[in-house]
Amino acid sequence: MQNNYKELESQAEFLKVLAHPVRLCIVRGLMQKDSCNVSFMQDCLGMPQSTISQHLQKLRSVGIIEGERNGLEINYKIKDKRVEKIIKTLLGE
Repeated sequence: MQNNYKELESQAEFLKVLAHPVRLCIVRGLMQKDSCNVSFMQDCLGMPQSTISQHLQKLRSVGIIEGERNGLEINYKIKDKRVEKIIKTLLGE
């Protein structure tokens, strides 16, 4: 075993951000729908928009998702395809 754990910090952060039930649900939904906006997520999850926006920010911060502005709304989609493999393995899909 090598003592190179510093090299794994970004991967660990990636997994930490993903390791929340709401964020897992958001990513899973984006995998199924390809892209959607916060209002759609709010209806599906039954949570306040501000809460969902906070989770989206965390997912964006590590590059899991990205947003594309279309007028006043932002549509989110998966940016890092590694997350799809992780979700499929984790949830057996």
